[in-house]
Amino acid sequence: MTLSLELICRAQHRLRGLVHRTPLIHSRALSAHLGAPTYLKLECLQKTGSFKPRGAFNRILEMSDDERKRGIVAVSGGNHAQGVAYAAHHLGLSATICMPASTPQNYLDGTRGYGADIVLCPDIKAAFAEAARLQQAGRVLVHPFDDPLVAAGQGTVGLEILEDLPGATRIYVSIGGGGFIGGVATAIRTIKPEAKIIGVETHGADAMSRSLAAGTLVELPAITSIARTLGAPKVSDFTFRLVRELVEEVVVVDDSAAARALFLIMERTKYLTEPAAACCLAAAEEQRAHFTDTDQVVLVLCGGNVSMQDLASYHTRFANQKVNP
Repeated sequence: MTLSLELICRAQHRLRGLVHRTPLIHSRALSAHLGAPTYLKLECLQKTGSFKPRGAFNRILEMSDDERKRGIVAVSGGNHAQGVAYAAHHLGLSATICMPASTPQNYLDGTRGYGADIVLCPDIKAAFAEAARLQQAGRVLVHPFDDPLVAAGQGTVGLEILEDLPGATRIYVSIGGGGFIGGVATAIRTIKPEAKIIGVETHGADAMSRSLAAGTLVELPAITSIARTLGAPKVSDFTFRLVRELVEEVVVVDDSAAARALFLIMERTKYLTEPAAACCLAAAEEQRAHFTDTDQVVLVLCGGNVSMQDLASYHTRFANQKVNP
C-alpha cells in the first residue's frame, strides 16, 4: 500500500465524527514576533491531546474482524499510547501498550484511563522488542509511524490546513518517527507543490536529521531530549523516503529553545503545548529573517500533553533564558 492523496482523503471521510476537526487560528502576537502572518493548527485540542487518534482510528478501521478479535498492541512514549487506547476503547477492542519505564505518570494514567493494559519496559528499544513478541503471539501491531494507513490518518491535518488557509506557504511540523510529517507533506505538496514543509526535531531526539545527513537510517543510542514524544530511536525506510522527497529541510533546535517557545505560546496565546509541539515556533524563530512579504506561516502544534511536574521543571531550567528578539 502506497501513501497517496487518495488514501488521505479516504481517511478524512472515515474519521468524520471520530476525531475533532481542530481549529486553525491566526495569532496576532506570534505574527508580530515572527514578522509574518502566523497561524496555529491546534492539534493540542484534539481528542487525547494530540493528533495520534487520527492514525490509530484509520489503521484499526481497516482491520478485519479476525484481526480485531485478536487485540491490538502498540509502542509509545506517550501520545500514540493514548491515541491507540482511545480508538480501541471507542471501538470495543482490547489494547496492550508497551511503554518505557521513564514515561511520565500523566501519560500512564491517561492510557489506563482509556482501558488499555500497559507493559512497562526499561526503555523504548525494549518496548519495541516486547511489542514484536506480542505481535508474534497474535496481537495486531498499530505502529506509531511505519504504516501508510497511520500516516494517511495523520495526513488529514494537512487537508484541513489547506481547506482553512489555501495561501499557506511555510508549514512547520514536528518529527518523531516521521509518519505525521510524511502524511501532512503528502497531502499538502500533492495539492500545492510550491508549499514548503519544514520538519523540526530537538537535539537528542533527532533520528531523522541524522539519517538524512548520513544518507541511511541512523539509530540513536538513547533519547536525551525533553521532547519525549519525538523519541523514536530510529525512523523507517518509509518515513525516511517521504521526508527526503517532500520536506524542504529539517531544523534541529535545543531543548532550551523549545521550552522557551512553549512558555511564549502559553503566555501570548493561552494554549498549553508540549516541547514536541513548541519546537516548531523555535524553528520558525531561527528562520524568520528569511520570511518574505508573501509568506503565511503555519505552526502545527501537534500535542499538549505535558505534566505539571515537567512544566515546573522546564520553568526552573529554561524560563529565565530570553528568546532572541
